[in-house]
Amino acid sequence: MAGEISFFELGVDDPEKARTFYGALFGWNFEPGPSGEGGYAIGTPSGQGGVHGGDPGAGPYLFFRVDDMAAAVAQVRELGGSLEGPDLGDDEETAARFGRFQLCRDDQGSPFGLHEPPGVR
Repeated sequence: MAGEISFFELGVDDPEKARTFYGALFGWNFEPGPSGEGGYAIGTPSGQGGVHGGDPGAGPYLFFRVDDMAAAVAQVRELGGSLEGPDLGDDEETAARFGRFQLCRDDQGSPFGLHEPPGVR
């Protein structure tokens, strides 16, 4: 269903320390992330997430599910919102495994993300 929270991303200083902390706290499963830069894909009982380093003190990034990334991006722009950086799922192998992601800002400048899960096209 479009609009539900589909993915979360934690920005931390040290992904290995985050793996230890959140793994012990919540029992989450971690596997190496797609970037090859020390981040992790996170498996939780209720959904998927990720953790990346070099972002100390960051708040969680929330990604809302969309069924068509191109249409959702167009609608963000039509409503006065903006995009932050490139689509984070341009690599077809990564997109097939994790889906497509786009960081955005609403018409007031507040950040959020869009996530098109793998296999919805």
